[in-house]
Amino acid sequence: MANSFFGGVHPDDMKRLSCEKAIVSFPAPALVTIPMSQHIGAPCKPLVKVGDLVTVGQKIGDNDGLCCPVHASVSGKVKQVAAMPNTNGSLVMSVVIENDGEYTPCPNCQPRDSIDGLSASALVGIIREAGVVGMGGATFPTYFKISSGLGKVDTIIVNAAECEPYITADDRLLREEPERFLKGLRVIMKIFGLDRAYVGIEANKPEAIASVSALAGEDIRVVSLRTRYPQGAEKQLIQAITGRLVPPAKLPADVGCAVFNAATCAAVCDAVYDGMPTVQRVLTVTGRAIKEPGNFLVRVGTPFEALLEHCGLAEDPYKVISGGPMMGFAQYDLSVPTTKGCNCILAMTKAESTDEPNPHCIRCGKCVTVCPMHLMPLYLYKYERMNEYERMEQMNVYDCIECGSCAYICPAKIPLVQSLRTAKAELRLKRQKEKTLAKA
Repeated sequence: MANSFFGGVHPDDMKRLSCEKAIVSFPAPALVTIPMSQHIGAPCKPLVKVGDLVTVGQKIGDNDGLCCPVHASVSGKVKQVAAMPNTNGSLVMSVVIENDGEYTPCPNCQPRDSIDGLSASALVGIIREAGVVGMGGATFPTYFKISSGLGKVDTIIVNAAECEPYITADDRLLREEPERFLKGLRVIMKIFGLDRAYVGIEANKPEAIASVSALAGEDIRVVSLRTRYPQGAEKQLIQAITGRLVPPAKLPADVGCAVFNAATCAAVCDAVYDGMPTVQRVLTVTGRAIKEPGNFLVRVGTPFEALLEHCGLAEDPYKVISGGPMMGFAQYDLSVPTTKGCNCILAMTKAESTDEPNPHCIRCGKCVTVCPMHLMPLYLYKYERMNEYERMEQMNVYDCIECGSCAYICPAKIPLVQSLRTAKAELRLKRQKEKTLAKA
C-alpha cells in the first residue's frame, strides 16, 4: 500500500471525455513553428536560416550551459526565423518550416539494435542530443537531471499518476505502448546502475496498471496510488512511494530519488533505440467545449487552432488552456504551437468559469488544509497584495509547486496561484537586478 501525503483535493477528474479514445496520428500542418525554448534553461540559438532545407530530426537550435537542443519535426524549407507567440504568453524566437510532405528523415538519425556496448556517459549524451525533456509539463532537461543525480540516486520513480483532471495522454500511452515505455525506463536504470524502479499510477487507471504490470518483470514494481490531486507532484510522489520527505529548498536527489515522467521514458526509448529526437508527442484535446475529444500523436510545432478545428467546437470556448485546469496556462492566441511539454489542450465553457471580479478572503483556512507543501496561501496572498515579497520569501513561497489546490478549494474564488506566480517572478527579477548591480 502506498503512503499518503498531506493536503490535496479531489476534483472531478473528467477523464471520461477522452480516456477511451485510442491515440491517433494527427496530420502535420503545412507550416510548423518550432520554438527555440521548450525547456527550463537557456534558450537555443537557431542553427538554420531562411531558405535552408531541413529534414525530420535535424537539429535546428542549440546553446551552451543548461540547454536542450530542438529539432525539425517535418522536412521542408525554413520560411521564417523570428520571435513568435508561445504558450507561456511571451514571444519566443522560433523557426517556421514549410512542410514538404515528404517527412525525409535526417541521415544522422540511425536506429540501434542494442545498447550493450554504450557507457552511461554515452547514453546521457544521446539523450541530450535528442532534446529529451520532462514531458509532464516541467520540461527540465532530462540529461541534466540524470547526470546531476549520478552517485546520489538509489531509487528511480516514474510519474505515471497523471493526476491533473481531463488529461489522458499518459494513460493511453501506457495502455497502448507499454513496451516502448519500459525500454526507455530500463535505459535510465542502466545509466544509474540500478536494478529496481517504481512506476506510480493512480488507481483510476486500471487498464494502464494492468498493461504495464503484464510486461514489467521483477525489476520494475507498479504501485497503485490513491486517486488524489496532486499525487503526481514530485515530492508527493516520492513520499507516497518511498515514505521519504524532501526538505524545503531541496531536490529529489537529496533524498536519493529521481523522478521521470512516463512520456519522458518513451522519448528516451525513441532517442536511444530509434535514433529519433523528440519531434512529436501524445497529447489530449478535451473539454466540454470540444465536440470530439481525443488523444493524438502530434508533431512539435502544430498550431493549437489546427487541433481545435479537427476536433470541432460544441460552443465557443470561454477559455483555452495549455495543460490542465489546475496548472495550465490560458492562451490569448490560438496560433501558438504545441511543444515538447504540452500534454493537453483544454477548451472550457463559460459555465465552468470560476472568475470572481472582487474576491475577498474570508479567513476560512481551507487553503492551508489542502496545501501539500504546508504553506499558508492566505497570508502569502495578503503579502503579495501589499508588495511585501521579502516576507513571502521568508514564508517559503518558492516551495509553492503551483498545483492550484488552494485556488480550487477557495470559496471566495481568489486567484491564489496567479498571485504566487507573480510574487515569485517579482522576486526573481529583484534578485537578478541585485546581481547585476553587484557586478557593476
